[in-house]
Amino acid sequence: MQRYLESLPGRLPQRPDALLVISAHWEMPQPTVLAAAAPALLYDYYGFPPYTYQLTYPAPGAPELASRVRELLAAAGIASAEETERGYDHGIFVPLKVAFPAADIPILQLSLEAGLDPRRHLDVGRALAPLRDANILVIGSGLSFHNLGALGAAAARAPSREFDRWLTETLCACPAAEREARLADWTRAPHARFCHPREEHLLPLMVAVGAAAGDVGRHEFAGTIAGKAVSAFHFG
Repeated sequence: MQRYLESLPGRLPQRPDALLVISAHWEMPQPTVLAAAAPALLYDYYGFPPYTYQLTYPAPGAPELASRVRELLAAAGIASAEETERGYDHGIFVPLKVAFPAADIPILQLSLEAGLDPRRHLDVGRALAPLRDANILVIGSGLSFHNLGALGAAAARAPSREFDRWLTETLCACPAAEREARLADWTRAPHARFCHPREEHLLPLMVAVGAAAGDVGRHEFAGTIAGKAVSAFHFG
């Protein structure tokens, strides 16, 4: 996974002007943008070694992009909000510190919407699709397997692989309309609720898929965490 993240800039057609990142670690009543000019870091984890609370990632915020995102959401009939006091959570600074270590690309973090409705998050992504034409990279930061209670269990390996195969087929082999229909009804996937007892780590993908429009998915990373299958996908 580290090697994949390090390779991410080279997999892009060009350097993005800004990053719009939807993190699994922020839920709000409405989709909410982090509109601060220079967000601090939010060490939203517990029990890790002391150095993990001394990490830095001074990437600038993107207040102007925040305004544009809210305009696009409003045009689609989606109410939104903004926040200026919160910091980047670890769904932002941990992967991006590896992928973009210079911390010189502006970042706009977007929250999930409480209720965790997959259709709603697909709608949010569709509303934000025009940002891609403005050289904004849309990143869904979550995890394709997120059952921490089963992470160490050997019996979870097969279910994780079956769910991963379903997800790969859905994103890379289905037409856009079928892909979105399957994702909206994702709990019917093999071992869906075992792999995601709570779906917050899957929903950032829904926003990215909504923004993908008709682009076919590409399976850019396949790996394991403690033997459990995890994947990353690109569009465009």
